[in-house]
Formats: sequence, C-alpha cells, structure tokens
Amino acid sequence: MNKTEKLISILLGIALVFCLMNGRSLKQSDDAAPAADASAASTNEVDAAESVASTNAVLAEVMAQADSVAASASDSLPTASHMPPPSVPEKTVVLENDCLKLELSTWGAVVKRATLKKYAQGLGELSEENPPVVMDYSTSPLGELKSVPGLAHNAAYEAVVEGSVATFTAPGVTRTYTLDENYRLTLKETFAEGSRPAGRNSLGIGMMTRGDGPTDVVSVDSWQYGVKGGEVLHHDDDDTPVKGIIGSGIAGGCTGGGCTPQTVAPGAPEFNSAACLGPQKWIALKDRFFVTALVGSDQPNVGFSADVRRDMATNVYRPLSVAGEVLFEGGVAERSSEFFIGPKKQSYLWDRGMKDVMEFGMWRWICYPVVWLLNLCYAAIPSYGIAIIILTILVRLVFWPLTRKSTEGMKKMQEIQPLLKEIQAKYKDNPQRMQQETFALYREKKVNPLSSCLPMLIQIPVFIALFNVLRSAVELRYAGFLWISDLSEPEHLFASWFPFGGLNILPILMAATMFLQSKLTPSMGDAKQQRMMTVFMPVMMLFMFYNFASALSLYWTLSQVMSIVQMWMIRRATEQKRRVLEPEVIDPPTPTRQQRRHGKGAGES
Repeated sequence: MNKTEKLISILLGIALVFCLMNGRSLKQSDDAAPAADASAASTNEVDAAESVASTNAVLAEVMAQADSVAASASDSLPTASHMPPPSVPEKTVVLENDCLKLELSTWGAVVKRATLKKYAQGLGELSEENPPVVMDYSTSPLGELKSVPGLAHNAAYEAVVEGSVATFTAPGVTRTYTLDENYRLTLKETFAEGSRPAGRNSLGIGMMTRGDGPTDVVSVDSWQYGVKGGEVLHHDDDDTPVKGIIGSGIAGGCTGGGCTPQTVAPGAPEFNSAACLGPQKWIALKDRFFVTALVGSDQPNVGFSADVRRDMATNVYRPLSVAGEVLFEGGVAERSSEFFIGPKKQSYLWDRGMKDVMEFGMWRWICYPVVWLLNLCYAAIPSYGIAIIILTILVRLVFWPLTRKSTEGMKKMQEIQPLLKEIQAKYKDNPQRMQQETFALYREKKVNPLSSCLPMLIQIPVFIALFNVLRSAVELRYAGFLWISDLSEPEHLFASWFPFGGLNILPILMAATMFLQSKLTPSMGDAKQQRMMTVFMPVMMLFMFYNFASALSLYWTLSQVMSIVQMWMIRRATEQKRRVLEPEVIDPPTPTRQQRRHGKGAGES
C-alpha cells in the first residue's frame, strides 16, 4: 500500500468514525488526531535523521556494484543497441493452453509476447473486435540471457516444440520452456563445460506497460532476504534504490535528511535504471490487475535491476513501463527458474507464495478472507454485483449485535446529557469533583461511555480492508451490474453531457444515505456541531468517492441502508418498551357547573 492509499484509508476510517459517532466523543477524537499526527511525524523525522547516513552508504554501494555489473557485461558483449542481428531468419514458436498463449523467438530463445486468453482488452465479451490482453515483451524479452561468454543475448537457436514444451539449443546451451496450468512457466537451462557463465549474468523477467485508465499504474515488488526480516518490498513505497525511478519521486529526489518527492519532471530523462542488490525470493512487475514475475529459482540470485520509461506526454513524472532482470553469479551447469504471467488473483498468487503482490498492507489478515468470501459468493451466484451485495449483508449481520449495542449506548448517553451539563456547570471550577460526579452518574444510570464507540472502532479495520480489496480486485475488472458497466471503475454515465467524467449515481446515493443516517444517529454533543457534521461529512465523502470504483460506492451505500433500517428497528423497539414500562396517565374529567358551585372536583363525592 503506497502513501496515497494509506492516507485514503486513514481518511476513510476517520470518516466512518465521524458518521457513526457524533458529539463530544468525536470532538475529543478530533482534538487528539493532530497530536497523534504530530507524534508520528516527529517519530518519522527522527528515524529518517538516524538512518540517512546508513541509507546513503547502502545506496552508494548498490549503485557502485550495479555499475560494476554493467561494466562487466559491456566488456564481454556488445551493447544491445549495437548487437547485430543473427544471420539466420527469426522463427516464432507458440506454447498454448486454455489460459495462456506464449510466442517465443529463436533469436535468444526468449518470450516476446504473452496473451491472457480469458481477459479481454476492453469492456465486453472476448471477440475479434475485443481481443484478449497482450503483454508485449519485444523490447525487454522474458528469459533473455545476458553476459554468458561466447553467447550473444540474441543468439540464434534451433527450436523443437512438443506439446507444452519448447526446447531451444545453441552451441553449449540448451534452454527448455514448459508451460503449466494456472499461468506458470518453467525455464530449465543447461550449460556445457566451456559455456558456463563465468561471472555475474542476468535473466530477463519481461516488461509491464501502464494502461490507459486514470487509475492504472506500473510498479515493482520483491521479497528480499535479510531486509526488514525478509518482508516484501513494494518499491514504489519502501525506501529502496528502485523507489527513485518507480515511485512518485524521481531519481535524485532523496536529499539531505530524507526524501523529498519531486512529481514535476521537466528535464527528467525518458529512461532510468536502478539496481536492488541482495538475494530475492521473488520479483514481480505489475500493473493494476496483472503481473509478470520470477517466482523463484533453484540457484540463488544476487538481486535485480529495473528499467523504467517515463510518460513523456505529461510534465508529471509517471512511469509508462517497467522492465526487469534478475542477477545471478556464474559457474553453474544447470538452472531452473519459474515464472508467473497472469492476473493478480489471490488463489494463483497464494499458491506461488506471492500473496503480498496484492499489496493489502497492514490489513492483509482481513483482506485475504474478504477476497475468499467474495469469490465464494460469486461461485454461488455468478454476478460480482450480487456477490458484493451478499458480502455486504454478511458483514452487516456479523456486526449487527455490535451496531445495536453502540446505538443503544449513544441513546443512553443522549438521555443523560442534561444531567451531565448540570454537573459541568456546577463543578466547572473543580475538575476532580466534576470527574467524580460524572462517573457516579454513569454508575447510577448504568451507562458505559465506551459502549457507544468501541463497537464502531472494531468495524473500521474491516471497512478499510473492503476498501483495499474492492479497489483493485481483478475479479471486478469489466464486471457489469445493472446500469454499471465496470465495477472496478466509476459509472461514467452520460460522459459527454456531465463534467468530471460523467454522472456517477452511486456516490450521490451514498451521500444521501449518509445524511439520513446522521439524522437518525443519537447525538451526544452540541446540536450545532451535530448539524454541521450531518452536512459536512456527506459532502466530503461525495467528493472523495465520486471517482472511486463503483464497487466501493455500492458496498457503502447498501451498508448504510442496512444501518438505517437497524436504527429504525432499534428506535421502534425502544419506543414500544418505553410505552410498556411507563404507566398511562389518564386526565380527570372536567368538573360540571354544579360540582364547581359546591367546590367539589369531578372525582369527589
């Protein structure tokens, strides 16, 4: 999860608290938030100041070693741009199964194109007019072998294809590709005695290109042993040498005591390269929905290099494509490597040990079961719109008792507000006595002030997890529902008539239901503050969600409708209980004129 997504998650969490808890407790949360932010910022500054020297040293060592790798490669082979083509014609061989089609070239024994046969390029069913997604590796082939003595990276090979296996042979080298199910590709390399890589060599991972959508991205992830205890590195977020060319900042953005992102890029080069040295368990190049990755190898690697091409059509530094090569030491006679070329689908990535490519961040422990549950709902009814509705209902049912307890707690707090104000006015000059009397009132009325907020706070991680899942689930790509053509994007209705990309109905419905929910929520604070939040929060969330994936708006709108229904049911049950407990007061009949003349009431004899 990058910094922007973390900020959005935090804002959404705060917004949820504001929507469900109004009044004094909210005001206290507001007052505490800046202090927490200041404390976090202070901690970050101290950490940055303490680590800058070691970071600069590591960066210098990495870049020096990367330069050494490049120099070694250039000494043994001509550069790619000056490498003459083989004298024999290039041939293309194909490996294909029900989900993947690979086109391999006899020049270099590499994969130049990968077609994901189950995913259309555009909206609608697969057809000749709407062909499958194609990953073009022609400029940075997958499986490209460099820095092997006597073997050019584009050397001519002889190819033999048998079923799902393609074997390429050249003097001293045999390379065998095997296409397996679930988007797996295995490459086995065998080197003769005189053709073994003598020094450091590289193996191409392929390339990913950013799509045309406004939310499309390209990035690099890896799992590096020994860094952060062996955790995943998201190189557009973590402080690594690759961040300078793939993240929001550009190369050279890290100066002085920390990193200063430079998003405006006039004069920045079109191509940038960086090396991340250190053994990697896996390396993944990815966009919003798909990934090309080295899953692993039976020979330890020493790191990888990334090459990024920026989008020259904009003044903002934005990566257009990213390519990668994994680095190996020489001297091996055989090497087997496994690749994954396919969708960012949890079931496939989990089996490959790459579930962190989903980039769910600290909420991954909730996100994984949410994805599983979403697909389980889809298996029951094959519509992701219906699956989201079922998922929303299940989540609301799980939290129904907590929501009820919270609403009842807020109602009780609302009822004792006049008494609390009396105590505050009476003991305004004696805070200690005020606190004692306040707690005494809580005990007398059997009110727990935390009962109104803790159940809501427990739900926040689940909501943020749903936000992370629904914004990037490949299952929702081009999945339609009712008037929504793509649940992974805003609705964009009547785009030529309305500003901001078109009319999005669900965010408007979401804001309306939020307004109604705020009106029904018992207020525990100042009425003026309550009125302000009732208007401010729906407007703010409307702007935040207007261009989010429609799946998110669908989930939250339905969730709020169910919350409104629950509040109405609780109010109705509370009112019926009050009528039963309170005796009915019957007004006495009006005395007659004669009774008034004798000074007797209607009930006197």
